[in-house]
This record gives sequence, C-alpha cells and structure tokens, in this order.
Amino acid sequence: MSPSSWLLLTYKVPPEPAKGRVALWRRLKGMGAVYLQSGVCLLPKTDDHVRRLKMLENDIAGMQGEAVILETVALDRGQEEKVLARFKADRNEEYREFLGRCADFEAEIAKEIAINKFTYAELEEEDTDLKKLQGWLQKIEKLDFYGAPLREDARSQLRACEALLDAYAQRVFDAHDENR
Repeated sequence: MSPSSWLLLTYKVPPEPAKGRVALWRRLKGMGAVYLQSGVCLLPKTDDHVRRLKMLENDIAGMQGEAVILETVALDRGQEEKVLARFKADRNEEYREFLGRCADFEAEIAKEIAINKFTYAELEEEDTDLKKLQGWLQKIEKLDFYGAPLREDARSQLRACEALLDAYAQRVFDAHDENR
C-alpha cells in the first residue's frame, strides 16, 4: 500500500475579529480537516482540497493573516496510522451524534404510535425529519475519507429509521382508510 499524501495547512490570523477565525475553523472542519494543533490541519490531497485551500489562503491574507500549504506524507507507517486514526475519530464523533438523532427519531415515532396519532400532518413532519437524517449522513460520509468504524452502524440505523417510517406511514394510510 502506498503512503497517503496529505495537504498540510498552517495559518495564523489576528485574534480579532473572532468571527473571522471561527468562520475559518468552520470551513476547514466542513471540509473534513483534522487539526494537529491550533492553526495546523491536514486534509487528504485531492484536486478539490488543493483548490479550496488556495481559496482559503486568499481569505486568510484578506484577514491580515498568514498561511502556508504543503504536501506531505507520514514518516513511517506508525505515523500514518496516527493520522488516519484522527480522521476516523473525528468522523466517529459525528456518527455518534447522528446515531443519537436516529434514536430520537425512533422514540418520536414510538410516541406517536403509543398515542394513536396517525395523521398526515404528523407523517409529513416525520418524513421531513427523515430527509434531514438522510442528508446529514450523506454529509458525514462525504468527509469520511478513511472509513470510520461507525459508518456501517450509521447506515444500518438510517435503514431502520426508513423502515420505521414506512411502517408508520402504512398505519397512517390504514387509519385514514378506516375513516372513510
């Protein structure tokens, strides 16, 4: 297996205004970057990441900051594994949060069933919530560059939520057929 190639961004921006620093941090995290320390982060080397980091470099200069972008590889397999573990840990944290929201979704459906609330309005609300879960998982997976361990759990839990909503929808349809 050939070693992974990463883009290393080091940057320094003025502390004020804080919103610029926060916006920069959000953009980097939104790209899937892992921070090695404050102002030092890594991303897998892709053409998209190169382009986006160069745009960020320009934004950093506009904030009267400094940035350097380097291409790098790990010194050895042990160092590479440490970096891969950081990427996977960041994604696992997001997957855990996602799994918690899936549990909330399941509890909400169970509550509606328990009180026999089989309305189209409720079904539409639950469908909207499921679509949010589906979109959220897609976003996490897009940043899961190295296959975090909780990926399959998240996919499986989403499938369970989809099946649960299908079953709830059938009960809504059945309830409305009975009322005719």
